[in-house]
Amino acid sequence: PAFLRFQRDYYQVYFLALAADWLQGPYLYKLYQHYRFLEGQIAIIYVCGFASSVLFGLVSTSLVDWLGRKKSCILFSLTYSICCLTKLSWDYFVLVVGRILGGLSTALLFSAFEAWYVHEHVERHDFPAEWIPATFSRAAFWNSVIAVGAGVVANCFAEWLGLGPVAPFMVSIPLLMLTGVLAMKNWDENYGKKRVLSKTCMDGLKCLLSDRRVLLLGTIQALFESVIYIFIFLWTPVLDPHGPPLGIVFSSFMAASMVGSSLYRIATSKRYHLQPI
Repeated sequence: PAFLRFQRDYYQVYFLALAADWLQGPYLYKLYQHYRFLEGQIAIIYVCGFASSVLFGLVSTSLVDWLGRKKSCILFSLTYSICCLTKLSWDYFVLVVGRILGGLSTALLFSAFEAWYVHEHVERHDFPAEWIPATFSRAAFWNSVIAVGAGVVANCFAEWLGLGPVAPFMVSIPLLMLTGVLAMKNWDENYGKKRVLSKTCMDGLKCLLSDRRVLLLGTIQALFESVIYIFIFLWTPVLDPHGPPLGIVFSSFMAASMVGSSLYRIATSKRYHLQPI
């Protein structure tokens, strides 16, 4: 029972953060298109966001360890809320700044929350480390469910209620604020070991170059992610002339991704014994 309570406290904060993040997916390109920006200008905004994620991703672990995992989660809710507010502006520079803040927020989302959980699970509560994969496996499943639901909700506000492509971003803000409030209220602070950033980067580079399997895995992952990012940029302008409900299309993509993940888990289960090469 103590573990389930602890797990519930983590999920209610983390799932709110994920919901706020997924709500912004279906109508990002459409919003910039609505503001009459050209495709090349929109591409630059996207590149700024992706570059921001890369740069902040390099320092996010050290930043989270130094600042504190709880404070980092609260910082995420603040920076992402500001990112959403910038979507109200028609100014190109403001929108670029918003995407840079979005990159920082994404880096915090995928580092601070899990780091906080692992530390609390092992160090404070002394639960068995073998239980950690169960928590993250369930979180991954519900992440897909939340993504499907977020597409429908975004479509409801943007199209069915006629509030326009900026509406899902405004709906995200209360969720982000609630994420920060619940983290502040229910979570204890914890810190990681303070590490020199240059040493951390050099250790990672040495590992990458010394182990052929790590280098190969990283290369495959980079190629896969590059295709996904191209797809993320192009799917809206390709489909939009045909007038589909973008939120529903987004939900369909997420449902297909969830089915693929489920098929993989079934195929590699003890029943079928299929293993990756």
